[in-house]
Amino acid sequence: MDPRLASAVTGLPFVRFQSPARDERGNFTGVFGLVNGLARAGRLTVEQEAFRRANNDWYDANFINPAHTDPRVYDAEVNPGAAAWFKATARVFIERVDGYLAILETHGIPCETVRSANPGRIVYEDEYQVVVVQN
Repeated sequence: MDPRLASAVTGLPFVRFQSPARDERGNFTGVFGLVNGLARAGRLTVEQEAFRRANNDWYDANFINPAHTDPRVYDAEVNPGAAAWFKATARVFIERVDGYLAILETHGIPCETVRSANPGRIVYEDEYQVVVVQN
């Protein structure tokens, strides 16, 4: 297991894997957005794309998409800069991030692990994640 993942499931209750730099909208792109961006740009190898597709499908089948529960969760006017964080107890979901981190590392794309006891104002919560807006 990637050491960033091992430390993610200990200590503080929330964890996020994200770019250390803000994007053009002023947000920190998460790990899935970073890898999906490489895919859209056609930069993934065949093996990386197969991993991405299989694991994105797994997350789609096993992880709740907050926008399906409440379409306003990621609405920029309602919740500007909304970002999803794993609950540190969501180990089965966090462990799968390892392969995404490996893809980013191969492409020289930095991704940091951020932990927090209070990542922001919670606008969505389920058993495995929260979506927050920075306070």
